[in-house]
Amino acid sequence: MPRLTRYILRQLVLGLIAVTGGLAALVWLTQSLRFLELVLNRGLSLGVFLELTLYMLPNFVAIVLPVTTFIVVLAVYHRLENDRELVVMRGAGLSPLALARPALLIAAAVAAIGWIMNLWVVPETYRSFREYQFDIRHRMAAVLLQEGVFSSLGDGLTVFVRAREADGSFRGILLHDARDARAPATVFAERGWFALERDAPRVVLVNGSRQELDPRTGTVRTLSFAENTVTIATPAMREEARYREARERTLSELLHPDPAERISDRDRRRFVAEAHQRLSGPFLAVSLVLVALAFLLGGDFSRFGKTRRLLAAVAVGAGLIASGVALGNVAVRHLALLPLIWAHAVLPGLIAGFWLAAPWQSLRPVRESIRG
Repeated sequence: MPRLTRYILRQLVLGLIAVTGGLAALVWLTQSLRFLELVLNRGLSLGVFLELTLYMLPNFVAIVLPVTTFIVVLAVYHRLENDRELVVMRGAGLSPLALARPALLIAAAVAAIGWIMNLWVVPETYRSFREYQFDIRHRMAAVLLQEGVFSSLGDGLTVFVRAREADGSFRGILLHDARDARAPATVFAERGWFALERDAPRVVLVNGSRQELDPRTGTVRTLSFAENTVTIATPAMREEARYREARERTLSELLHPDPAERISDRDRRRFVAEAHQRLSGPFLAVSLVLVALAFLLGGDFSRFGKTRRLLAAVAVGAGLIASGVALGNVAVRHLALLPLIWAHAVLPGLIAGFWLAAPWQSLRPVRESIRG
């Protein structure tokens, strides 16, 4: 590999690692704040918090990696242009395509990483995140309860505890169950704790009473008990445990979902659109790099710099990213527009690559060296 290629490649790699790592850490920090309250006020361990939030990190990296690659290529080549290093390289006989080689190597590596992330890493980690989140919300419901606070554990289910013991049990429990609107009930108990029975969360109550309104007579019926078990699994919980989002499914599950699953037509369209976006996304990363190179390496040399071209490249890149999101949303409603997702990901790169590899571009180093 030529020394100049290694020189530019080293700057691109270091910049990409720094920018991607910093942006991913920032997004991870902002997203993890919603789980921080579980650690500070509700007894969730720091290890569980870190494991839960780290499951989200590959999804963030897969989203920001094409954007950070575009930003780093623009920044590095613009700095080389301002320092007149590109002028010297062109004077040495390097064509725009030769100068673009380090960025194209980075783009190819980012595309390969993008396919690995989209097809294997992100579905697996996002599925683990969703399952862990479900366990905390529904099967580890004890961490959601605070002393002296009315806590909602689902639609129509409210729990109040007076004190939490060191062994995880509770004292002074009030439980209001209005999931059945025709027969709401209120339960009082001296002690209680959470348990799992057949993978369903339940609360075990000791020494209490149950008050229930009779819908026919309008009278209150009271039942005392020594021990009673109340399930806190709602139909929404059971549905969430059974149903998985498009982001956590593999490519084969998106294109060929299990016939036994009750999947709506809209979700089927969403699955197909998600599969095409996963496959075409890495091509968009390459196209963004080629667009940046076409603006900064194409055209004649100007001693006033290329600030206008830089701003134009930023505008075009932002437009491509925004239009990609819009196309994905529209394709969910109209699958006939799926070819536009591929055209959007591939066509800008082909046009920019043709501009860089055009015959008149290869004569520029000779013309500029003569002018020098």
